[in-house]
Amino acid sequence: MNVRIAFCAAVLAASLLGQSPTSEWHFYGSDAHSTKYSPLDQINQDNVKQLQTAWRWHGANFGPRPDTNWEVTPLMVHGILYFTAGTRRDAIAVDAATGETLWMYRLDEGERGTRAVRFNNRGLAYWTDGQGDERILLISPGYQLVALNAKTGTPIPGFGSSGIVELLNGLDRTNIPPGVIGATSPAIVIRDVVVVGAALGVGAAPKSKESVPGYVRGYDVRTGKLLWTFHTIALAGETGNETWEDGSWKYTGNTAVWAPMSADEELGYVYLPVEMPTGDVYGGHRHGDNLFGDSLVCLDARTGTRIWHSQHVHHDMWDWDNPAAPVLVDITVDGKPIKAVAQVTKQSYVFVYDRVTGKPVWPIVEKPVPISDVPGEKSSPTQPVPSKPAPFDLQGVTTNDLADFTPEIKTEALKIAAQYKLGPIFTPPIVYDSNGKQGTLQVPGAGGGANWQGASADPETGMLYVPSNTAPYLSALVHDPKRSDMNYIARGGIGGIGQPMGLPLLKPPYGRITAIDLNTGEHAWMVPNGETPDNIKNNPALKGIDTSKFGGPNKAPLLVTKTLLFAGGGTQFRALDKKTGAVVFDMKLSANDTGGPMTYLLNGRQYIVVAVTSRDSGPELIALALPRSGGETRPAAAPEQ
Repeated sequence: MNVRIAFCAAVLAASLLGQSPTSEWHFYGSDAHSTKYSPLDQINQDNVKQLQTAWRWHGANFGPRPDTNWEVTPLMVHGILYFTAGTRRDAIAVDAATGETLWMYRLDEGERGTRAVRFNNRGLAYWTDGQGDERILLISPGYQLVALNAKTGTPIPGFGSSGIVELLNGLDRTNIPPGVIGATSPAIVIRDVVVVGAALGVGAAPKSKESVPGYVRGYDVRTGKLLWTFHTIALAGETGNETWEDGSWKYTGNTAVWAPMSADEELGYVYLPVEMPTGDVYGGHRHGDNLFGDSLVCLDARTGTRIWHSQHVHHDMWDWDNPAAPVLVDITVDGKPIKAVAQVTKQSYVFVYDRVTGKPVWPIVEKPVPISDVPGEKSSPTQPVPSKPAPFDLQGVTTNDLADFTPEIKTEALKIAAQYKLGPIFTPPIVYDSNGKQGTLQVPGAGGGANWQGASADPETGMLYVPSNTAPYLSALVHDPKRSDMNYIARGGIGGIGQPMGLPLLKPPYGRITAIDLNTGEHAWMVPNGETPDNIKNNPALKGIDTSKFGGPNKAPLLVTKTLLFAGGGTQFRALDKKTGAVVFDMKLSANDTGGPMTYLLNGRQYIVVAVTSRDSGPELIALALPRSGGETRPAAAPEQ
């Protein structure tokens, strides 16, 4: 067989199975399984210290305002990188060998765009029929689905109306104004169906208990025709409707899928990490468990039929959305092969299921939890807790978790903590100044635990790598009719959580990476992530104390290759030994990494591309590679000494 024909056949076969060819990166998470894994090994433990900058792409001039939410991971197909940039979320195509811009698609949505609810950029979706029709799918800030010709960047005439599908239609609410619903993560294409999620406004203090539901829809990738709608808030007569008491399903919103989704092309299933309902810290207007809020839902991608679901938080009051793409990986447990799906959560759990049947790999136990005493609230008396794996970050807080590096620091930490209500995980929010307390010290906070960076997996070993941080959140409620028609919302303007002698209230590490063997459910290792911030390691109160293992507050976007685990975290970019977590190489980037790293092989050379952002220079893609024979380029940065 001709080599080129063989290569094209391999690309098509991989695409049809929801996988990227080994040299490319066709999905936001590398493959439809969201593993963020590549089998490439040109860059390995022996030579990773030679990494240099191959090229840079600058995005400062895209969009009418500076882009500070550039959480992008590019796709790479046939030597071209595809990604979004700018607050207008322009679609960009770049030569993957040189960084040269090839085309740009700009959709000016006017007021609809400028009032968009979310400007985060995470990326694009790709589809091909394997016969020359290649498409890039973009969800605009104003919530429109656009299909572009991957070669030219021009809209596909036969898709929707001149290449655009209106996503505001069909959400069971009328006259939806701009700035209410949008999307931050890309769509996912599975079996010629484009599956689209949604993102709504921050829900800590919503103006109303009434909002738009974040239904998930499937569209024909060729025509843009709506094929199905999955009601993430169960309607009358549907499974789960009884979990919305007093008709609250009629007006409650959110319950969207703002995180990336995953899929199994062989099964034809798509997996939805669903967020919580309106609002984040008070559920007194939506009594009941509130399906399908905070659930992992498996659908038939062709029909939208629900195959199975599992709820991770009943009647959420902590803003503990499912924040990341589920990771699909095949494992072996007690000698039995299992097609598994693992969902990491903000509350620092990993829920692991048989992705075909939805049966938990290890038992999930309903455990009693503290009950809310907020007027009008009706919290769930139990919450689901996986028996394995163990939590990957701190859960709940006691005085033993407070900073105690010196007697003086401990004394001040105890004094600060006395202002707050402490307790185990699922301790409910309280009304501000209730019994003299300013609020509940919630751990993990509303940002997790895990968040959109999600987990990565090595499909060869079944190892799951989870980035997280320990960041408490002060959950305090107030009744404020001028701000909302809800009985209670989060209290604003209270300031940050007190810091003993200018230090975090809790013990380190403040950021970590945990390796979990999904074949056993056991943790393999945990290491602090990132560099200790200057304001901590240079604090006079810590003079003489080793702060090298404190870690930074950033969650590390991860990339797994055949030989290494790459981790971001602020301006640090590290290569870790996958088996131990030991740092093999550490470099300093020009700005904070804000997107997930990815890798590909082109013209015999492996590249690693990472998105960084600074307020001064704007967003930038940095492509790293080994030097060509004979030398080339400038160093990405000097190794840490």
